[in-house]
Formats: sequence, C-alpha cells, structure tokens
Amino acid sequence: MNWPARIARLRFVAAIALCSCGQAPAAPSGASSDAGADSEGGQSPEASATVVASITVNQAVTAGKIPPGFVGLSYEKAHLTDGFFRASNAPLVGLLKLLGPSILRVGANTVDETTWTPAGPGGTDGQIAKPDVDAFAALVQAAGWTSIYAVNLKTSTAPMASDEASYAAGALGTSLYGFEIGNEPDLYTSTAVEPTWSYESFKTEWESFAAAIRTAVPSAPLTGPAAASDYSDYTVPFASDEAATIGLLTEHYYRDNSASPTATVGELLSADSLLADMLSTVAAAAKKNAIANGYRLDEANSLYNGGKQGVSDTFASALWAIDLLFTNVRYGSSGVNFHGGNTPGWYTPIADADGAVVEVRPIFYGMLLFALAGSGNVLTTSVEASVALSAYAVAAADGSTRVVLANADSTATAHATVDLGKTGSAASVTRLTGPSLAATTGITLAGATITASGAWTPGPLPSIQVTGSTLVIDVPPASVALINAQ
Repeated sequence: MNWPARIARLRFVAAIALCSCGQAPAAPSGASSDAGADSEGGQSPEASATVVASITVNQAVTAGKIPPGFVGLSYEKAHLTDGFFRASNAPLVGLLKLLGPSILRVGANTVDETTWTPAGPGGTDGQIAKPDVDAFAALVQAAGWTSIYAVNLKTSTAPMASDEASYAAGALGTSLYGFEIGNEPDLYTSTAVEPTWSYESFKTEWESFAAAIRTAVPSAPLTGPAAASDYSDYTVPFASDEAATIGLLTEHYYRDNSASPTATVGELLSADSLLADMLSTVAAAAKKNAIANGYRLDEANSLYNGGKQGVSDTFASALWAIDLLFTNVRYGSSGVNFHGGNTPGWYTPIADADGAVVEVRPIFYGMLLFALAGSGNVLTTSVEASVALSAYAVAAADGSTRVVLANADSTATAHATVDLGKTGSAASVTRLTGPSLAATTGITLAGATITASGAWTPGPLPSIQVTGSTLVIDVPPASVALINAQ
C-alpha cells in the first residue's frame, strides 16, 4: 500500500486474553522429553535450553467462534488485468483450495486508479474490461470461493460503478459475496465530485453509488466502509448510518509502516496495544446496529507499503498471522483477508509474476495451519511458561479438541504438559517449522513444503500418547504445533 499519511498505526496485541501467560521453572539445558511426548519434535539448531510449560484448556468457557471461510485473501483491483486471475491458473486454484473455501477480495488502492472500460479488450493497465471480470469470476468459481468486488469511488461516477457492478454480478453469480465502494475513504482528500473531504462527504457519495448499484442490481449485497484506520470517525458512524444497506462492516489493519525504523521482526511479534480497542469498537458497532454478517478485516497484513524484506517475508510472519487470526476470533470478527500480490511484495502470502505463482511465502503457512485447526468454538486456555508461548484451543464439530501451541522464542524449547479439559483417547500433531524466526526458506508444514505449483503433500502425522486428559509435547523454538486430540 502507499499511504504516507498513515504515520500512527495500530499496534498488534500479541499477549491476548485467549491465554494467560505465567512463569514456570526452567528445566536444565538439554533436558529430555517426558514419556508420552511425540518423538518428531527435535531441537532447532539454535536451541540452548528447555523450559517447562503448562497449558490448561477450559472446555466449559468459550472465547469466540471460528466460522467457515475465516482466512481469506485480498488483492489490488489492478491484478485483474495481468492474467493472474483465471481458472486455468492451476497453482493458484490449488492454493485457494488449500485455504478455503473463503472470500477473495479485490479492491485496495488501485480500485480508485482503474476505470471501467466495458468495451475494452482486457489485459490493459488502468482499465477493467468485461474479459477481465469474466476471467476473475471463472477463477473464483473454480476454487469454490466467493468474492468481495470493489468499484471505483474516488475518480469514477455512480452510473459507471453501477454498470460495472451489474456486469460483475452477472459474471460472479452466486460467487458474489458483496460489493465494496471505494477504498480507505478516511485517507481521501477529495474525489471527482467533492473538492474537500470529510465523513459526511463520503457518506453522501457512497449513498449515491449504492443507490445506483441497487437500481441496476436490486439484490446487490454491499459492504463497507473499508477504512484504513480511522474507525472512530468512519467505521462506527457508517455502521449506524448504513445498517439497513450493508451486510458486512469492513475495516483494515497493518502492524506498521514498512519504511519505519521500528518495523522489525521483534516489533511484529510484540504487543500492539491499540488493536484490541479497534476490534472491540468495530465489533460493538456491528452488534449494536445488527449488521447481518458482523465485521471483517477485509484487508490486513504485517507492514503496509508492500511489506519489508527481512520482516514481512520471514517465518515470524507465520506466527504473527496465527496470533492475529485468533485475536480476531476473540473479538467476534467474521474473518481476515490477508493482502498481497506481485513480486517482491514482501508481505504477500502468494508471490506472483507475469501471471504465474512463483513462491509460497511463510505467512501462507501460518494461515494454512489456522485453517487446519478448523471451524468451531474457541475455548479459553491458560498458560504457565517462561517462554513466549501462545496457546489456543478449538472445539471441533467432530468432538475433537484442536490445540495450537506457538513458540515465538528464538532459542528455548517449551516442554509442555497440556490438560485438554476432558478425557482423550489419542492425539496426533501437525508441526509448522522453520530454521529460525528470520528464515525466509526451509519452512515446512507436516514435514512438507508448499510448492509454487500449488501442491502440498503432508507426511504421516506423529501420534502423541494421551493419559486421561493430559498429553506431553515438546515445542521447539520458532515453531508451532497443532494437536488433534480425540
């Protein structure tokens, strides 16, 4: 993204209330695993100590719910013209199917920099033509996803937007989740119509566009306002003013500016004291105004302005993504769309060039692990450990308990005893590993890499002995364990 005015950013809350972290005595350096721990979780080359951790899952108290389609993707509208979005792009379809089904949002900065040109040939920079929309719709349908499709507000007109929406609605059919009008209006200073700008200006223009779209497509679902950060002055009043019109309230979030000297791996994994306020405020606005599908971060990632090499493209981003997703669950979000696209595009989950997938980045691995944890109620957990260990638990529909243990420490292994809160019979573990928090390659999930061809072939999942309601597992530094306990 390219927003120089976005200096003061929200800060991510890494220490979330889904788990409480205390202190536990450290075991001697090199201490071995207790009987019952799986044998697959070896020490990382950096490991120098093992510390004892205790995790307790409370099966009686929920801390949120993961609905289907929680992990989505977001792209620039201009991506419609470069040949990337097409049903024949098998690697992209494969990667979407790994994560989904979910919501693919197209919009962002370039939605207000592209012009609807229905008679155009397609594939032309700055123009969105019918062939571009057709190809995008075919991709979404091939993957089994739905789409939030944005139209230009800043430099377009209501009649043009309604004409484009009418065509997109026909092409997408049941794959249309909703229309978004404009992008980050809290950063506008003017539009084609308004020389000066305020929330009231936005409201007036948005409503004129919405009315035109609804005239062309009476049943058109609408979302908004897709604010950058000013949720108090834009998102909250918008929820009240447009409650009868929209089906989803949307907000954006980035940890920091990629150009900031504070934008480091350490900051990415540190507490963001303002995120909880943003999420709770937006959640309250959605609930108070009875927005049908609640709210969603339909654009989010680590560092705006494309991310930062050595931070956004590292294994640390996978752990950050897992924490961000579970934090959103706690505050009642309906999901998160991770923004990306292009190369280098350091924050992108899927790197692409010339219309093809070229690399799957570490953050995608974190997103996929979360998706593997499944839908269901998130249970309250408590943690006692002297290591940076996050713990989350999901009560799955099949009666299993999925426990996610993320160790963000760079050197210490967590020797964890997990009380599932109910008797179990067996468990398996899916591990997400990397050489270090700063690693950009060598990432594996269930012992396998995710290839640029869209393939992921996980190995056999190691079993863990469950004694009563308890199991023991080692979580090496810079790694995540997803436990599936029956």
